[in-house]
Amino acid sequence: MAGKLDGYVALVTGASSGIGAATAVELAAQGALVVLVARRAERLAQLAERIAAAGGTARVLAADIAERGVPAQVVADAVAAEGRLDILVNAAGVMLNGDALDRPLSEWEQMVDLNLMALLATTKAALPHLVQAAQGARGVADVVNISSIAGRVASRTAGVYNATKFGVTAFSEALRQEFARRNVRVSVVEPGAVQTELFEHQAPAAQARLSRALSEVEYLHPEDVAETIAHILTRPRRVALAEVVIRPTDHI
Repeated sequence: MAGKLDGYVALVTGASSGIGAATAVELAAQGALVVLVARRAERLAQLAERIAAAGGTARVLAADIAERGVPAQVVADAVAAEGRLDILVNAAGVMLNGDALDRPLSEWEQMVDLNLMALLATTKAALPHLVQAAQGARGVADVVNISSIAGRVASRTAGVYNATKFGVTAFSEALRQEFARRNVRVSVVEPGAVQTELFEHQAPAAQARLSRALSEVEYLHPEDVAETIAHILTRPRRVALAEVVIRPTDHI
């Protein structure tokens, strides 16, 4: 399958569902060899089969990147298998909102571990390979971090989720500045409400609160975000889309 990313290797975390899965499909359609990373091996295998049926190529690396040391091993395994790494899309995340007095500290730790620390560790491990890849024919390598509009505006009962996503947004901009002259583009994508499993992870009260707040909103589809990510990655070397906010049209 030929495309604008033909011959390049993209690693996508959170690839078993939602934005991560849709992004993997889209990048494979653009010709990239996609390394699929998430905990749920069966779902990754199904996604790899779907990509192969459409003429693309995917490799499955089932792993829990929230565990210490695992992100570095995942990146090392991907590079050992494919010989290079050109693109990293950090799409893994969890949202466990709820009243601060009621929710356990373990949920806060889970959000920090996956949304922030796993992203940092995966990016840290990938950077040397991305710097090297940027010296090749494409002339650029990419990191795309999935944040959220929750990384721009804080809201009640979402404080820790806000904190992780504010952190992702800040880290992305600082890293962009640091690596711009090395031709590694760093972009942050901040979607509004997207039709994914993310809402289902929350406590019932938090789910009900969000349902009321978004009752008149037509949610984005994961494919909407994936198409935007592909657009970022296929711009000419001179073009860096550093920050992209995607909202449902009728979300006030």
